[in-house]
Amino acid sequence: MYSASEVAREEFPDHDVTVRGAVSIGRRLIDPLAELVKIDPKSIGVGQYQHDVNQSQLKQSLDRVVVSCVNNVGVNLNTASKHLLAYVSGLGPSLAENIVKFRKENGAFRNRAALKKVPRLGEKAFEQCAGFLRIENGDNPLDNSAVHPERYPLVEAMAAQQQCSVQDLMAKEELRKKINLKSYVSEEVGLLTLEDIMKELDKPSRDPRDEIAIFEYAEGIHSMEDVKPGMTLPGVVTNITAFGAFVDIGVKQDGLVHISHLSNRFVSNPNEVVKLNQKVTVTVLEVDVARKRISLSMKDNEAPAQSGGGQRRERRETSSGSKPAGKQQAPLNDFQAKLAELRKKFN
Repeated sequence: MYSASEVAREEFPDHDVTVRGAVSIGRRLIDPLAELVKIDPKSIGVGQYQHDVNQSQLKQSLDRVVVSCVNNVGVNLNTASKHLLAYVSGLGPSLAENIVKFRKENGAFRNRAALKKVPRLGEKAFEQCAGFLRIENGDNPLDNSAVHPERYPLVEAMAAQQQCSVQDLMAKEELRKKINLKSYVSEEVGLLTLEDIMKELDKPSRDPRDEIAIFEYAEGIHSMEDVKPGMTLPGVVTNITAFGAFVDIGVKQDGLVHISHLSNRFVSNPNEVVKLNQKVTVTVLEVDVARKRISLSMKDNEAPAQSGGGQRRERRETSSGSKPAGKQQAPLNDFQAKLAELRKKFN
């Protein structure tokens, strides 16, 4: 997707698609968000019917999600590409390119205030984007946090009250615990804003993502030839459709869990049972190497379905008057007891 895109041709005009693809994969290991924003969100695959909806509205919705992710994580002002900067609130392709040009001509930014020197970046744009741009090892430690520059005086006042520097206030929890936030509430700054500032001082530039749980595929399973019917394998849900879910079990081809095999109970909507990136355990039903198809099941093995012959025998035995073994009748209530007596009279 990236290797054949216009962005890739612009970045690596003298290399072929294989080299571009290899570089992109390496970059994703270093900074996934910075590299994935170069790919059209629609190319990732966002649903079974994504081509049936209004494409303009789909693009707007997906772009909003990308903007939200970029701003939530924050962007390193001195290393971000113009493609990543373009998704920062208040900026756009034009201002992002101006920032990169200014950085090349004048060197790394030492503080957020230097952004105002970028051509065409006015006060409004600075007000919107400053809190999402980070500067590591800059002149002000707050520049590497989500605290907006307009709140710097407030943090400096807190530090002064504790008779320490801003750096010490960010580094020492015992100093922050002494601060009475209610005394800083004003018409411009509410308690919720103050609490957010304290959270950011506690963990500046914190990664909003949860810890990644270690996941391992089954040993010895590397290709479709290694997968055999009856195997129980760990996997990860990669896509959900109206007819089931696709699961990555460690081979190049994802397997399909049909909606009828998602659970022992009836399932009308696969999203009720599985979620994207969910870790699941599946049983291999069938492997078709020639057609590159793997059929999987998430049903429990504790109560396997009987064959057709077994079901017919059970129906014949029930119809002949014998009761299935192992089942006890529940005691009858008054109404059921009287109804049973009436049946006996008329039978």
